Amino acid sequence: MEQESISMEVVNPYAAGIDVGSRSHWVAVGQSEQDVREFGVYNQDLFAMAEWLKGNRIKTITMESTGTYWQNLYAVLISKGFHVILCNGKFTKNIKGKKSDVMDCQWIQKLHTLGLLTSSFLPDSQTEELRTYCRHRANLLHSAASTSKKMQKYLRLLNLRLDVVVKDICGLTGLLIIRSVCAGETNPKNLASLRHGNCRKSEEEIARALQSNGRKDYLFALQQELEMYDHLQLKIEECDKMIAAKLDEIIGSDDHKREHHIEPKPHKRINKNTPKDIDLNLKSYQMFEGTDLLAIEGMSYSTVLSLMSEVGLEGIKKFPTAKHFASWLRLAPNNKVSGGKLLSSKVPKGSNRLKIALRNAANAIGNLKDSTPLRDFFQRINFRKGRVSAISATARKLAVIIWNMVVKGAPYVNPEGYLYLDQKRKLGLVKRIRKQIDKFGLTNEELGIVTT
Repeated sequence: MEQESISMEVVNPYAAGIDVGSRSHWVAVGQSEQDVREFGVYNQDLFAMAEWLKGNRIKTITMESTGTYWQNLYAVLISKGFHVILCNGKFTKNIKGKKSDVMDCQWIQKLHTLGLLTSSFLPDSQTEELRTYCRHRANLLHSAASTSKKMQKYLRLLNLRLDVVVKDICGLTGLLIIRSVCAGETNPKNLASLRHGNCRKSEEEIARALQSNGRKDYLFALQQELEMYDHLQLKIEECDKMIAAKLDEIIGSDDHKREHHIEPKPHKRINKNTPKDIDLNLKSYQMFEGTDLLAIEGMSYSTVLSLMSEVGLEGIKKFPTAKHFASWLRLAPNNKVSGGKLLSSKVPKGSNRLKIALRNAANAIGNLKDSTPLRDFFQRINFRKGRVSAISATARKLAVIIWNMVVKGAPYVNPEGYLYLDQKRKLGLVKRIRKQIDKFGLTNEELGIVTT
């Protein structure tokens, strides 16, 4: 039998494929042996690669998003005027048994020539810089939390059960006591006298928990961990200044963003890990050009900061529909259908920082005591499928709401309203006063209310 060949339409005739590596990059501009070259990872090697690609009349290039090795190469190629597509490595896997650097770059070039590869999402340069600061800050917070756990361990080994009598050993009361212990104070009553007024435990109970065994080795380790914790807090403050400066730069360079203004939200709870000197309520309102994302119950300042730093305004607009946005976040189920039958509808594996932030916001919505539409939706899913599924479903709904608010300009309307803690206390006080007035039948004259 004669061999038959199946031809496919060439979509990108002047295409190249790059297999990104840690020590070298393999580039293919065709399928023959002389169309493949290896380049180093130094800056002069990257510019030499760009000149070689121009000499071969290449217009569009595809590469895998391998670790962080692609970033410098991507920046050089973009600056030289190439159309660069960064794609997920799972879409460029070669046929089984054909695995080498040369074959990989040729396979990538072939797929891109036939138009079978799609680009991954990349934020704009301003958002990318803000993302770097925010991710570094998150890593510092993680290190500070690890240091806090080690301090708690050495306190326990010293028989100072501070973790039993205070909610957070790095709070106002806890840090004062730890600093005093590291300074050499051993009297339990003197340590207990450092109790802050908001602490629920009495001085007597705190003093009973602070009977030290006097181990010098554990005390030395505690002092070292306290110094590390203070050092990390200073680094976090410096990072907050850089984030504030970058936000001011992004908003200050756009007149349309700068003209928006919103009243502060005094009832919105501020977490201790939230940047202290940044008005994220105003910054987020300006960044998203008049969209109040904090009007959604469960949305915290850290969630809004993650949204600004991970995708930004222009990044959200890149997704054509809310479903595309939820799918990119790995919050939409991946339905697998065969023979007209649904085989699987699991949410795909994988995560990013924005997905984690939305899941945390969904978990906060599930913990609300007052009835709201989102909280009722969470409880319905929780009753049928469990809390894990409820968190994912609510996070997806949050992603859809955010996309519609930012892209379509649709305001978030909660028909039942949502009251913060101070507002609920005020309403409760008013109800109790009215109940007492009705009980004793008091009149306006008896209450001293003068009406005109």
